[in-house]
Amino acid sequence: MLLNHTAAGLAYSFDEPNLISSTGLVPVMRLAQSAGLHQLADQRVTVANTGADKGANPGAKIMSLVAGMAAGADSLDDMDLLRHGGMRSLFDRVYAPSTLGSHLREYTHGHVKQLAAVAARFLTNLGAHTALLPTRPADGTGRDMVLVDVDDTVIEVFSPNKHGAGIGYNKTRGLNALVATISSLQSSPLIVGQQLRKGAAHSVRGAHKLVSDSLATAKRMTGPNARLLTRFDSAFYSAKVAKAVLAAGADYSVTVPLNSVVTAAVADIPADAWTGIKHPKAIYEENTGQWISDAQVAEIGFTAFSSATKKTDRLPGRLVVRRIPELNATKLSAAQDQLFATYRYHAFFTTVDADTLGTVAADKLHRHHAVIEQVFADLKAGPLAHMPSGKFQPNAAWLVTAAITHNLLRTAATLAGGRLARARAVSIRQKIINIPARIAHRARRFILHLPTHWKWAAPFTQLWKTTLTPPIPVTR
Repeated sequence: MLLNHTAAGLAYSFDEPNLISSTGLVPVMRLAQSAGLHQLADQRVTVANTGADKGANPGAKIMSLVAGMAAGADSLDDMDLLRHGGMRSLFDRVYAPSTLGSHLREYTHGHVKQLAAVAARFLTNLGAHTALLPTRPADGTGRDMVLVDVDDTVIEVFSPNKHGAGIGYNKTRGLNALVATISSLQSSPLIVGQQLRKGAAHSVRGAHKLVSDSLATAKRMTGPNARLLTRFDSAFYSAKVAKAVLAAGADYSVTVPLNSVVTAAVADIPADAWTGIKHPKAIYEENTGQWISDAQVAEIGFTAFSSATKKTDRLPGRLVVRRIPELNATKLSAAQDQLFATYRYHAFFTTVDADTLGTVAADKLHRHHAVIEQVFADLKAGPLAHMPSGKFQPNAAWLVTAAITHNLLRTAATLAGGRLARARAVSIRQKIINIPARIAHRARRFILHLPTHWKWAAPFTQLWKTTLTPPIPVTR
């Protein structure tokens, strides 16, 4: 694309009061209001009880924060995205960034818990507007299951003075976010639980409580008869976490570390028990520079936490093992035990019975746990690019607000339909949120004039129809 004007032939002026840059906020924030976000926050968040006017009107201020994040704000200063042109003609109570920052700084641990309760109920209300967790009849592949994934990530910060910051498991300074997502094989993941922790926190610390709360919300969303499967990586191989999962009536699927007990169980698998599988996508081996597509799976009965003092903590189930050829020349030439001389082994433990999921299907479904990384990528490319405050609790509230925004955008994209239903958050913002428009007034009606030939006009129209009323054609 080339510019077809000279510099002398171009000029600009910031003088148009009827322009807005984020027209998609109209149907999106209408959806948030319809799902009761404003009322829930006003009823449950009691920051105003601190005696400071900075805590007044929590519902409207949370709505402003969500709107800013939906438009792409990743810091408090970016909330000025909402204060331009004709935005005040369309929205009421568009707060300044300083006001929103003062509000967040009034939060205590209890207020963050109140906001988390708002987020859980808001997600349940969003489910009333569309099928967020579609499933299919049982076919042995897990398409009938609702999948709850739990993992943590380090949000990098650059100031050692930020409250709670520490060196995390990835050797970078940051704060640790523990997140639970809910999805099905036919839908993109939503955030069903979140908790901000100190940067040096161990992954499993306090996870059992988040798992219990998240599964309770999942039950409210899906009903008592839904089949829930919770998936974890090896950091969450814990009897306490497993007990929380089973108490909620869900199944437990977790990657296990290759310790001596697991190694002995793998060695007991008969040679003829291995089933060859083909990965949908080959795996690139960085050490050898080769693509690997061959793999084999097998399973054996296994009791997790067999060394636990309490017999009730010992959990019987299945150990599903996947092995792939070892192509690292250094390891192949080393004198190692024969079991690990030619293969690399990846094992996970599951309580799902073999009649529900066979060995191959169980392995494939557990590997799908990586879908939670998509959520982390979306959050870090958006509101979690920065932690806005030097204090811990305002940052914890910021994380909960980011989760609310994520769920709102995912619901809006599902209502818009088409490819956007599974699109990344940045694509949703670009295509149906940040659309410029000129506001006109005619016959006591606001008319939003959007760009001609907008490629994503159809999904925007579908979202508008669902959340507002069908747009009335304007005759020029």
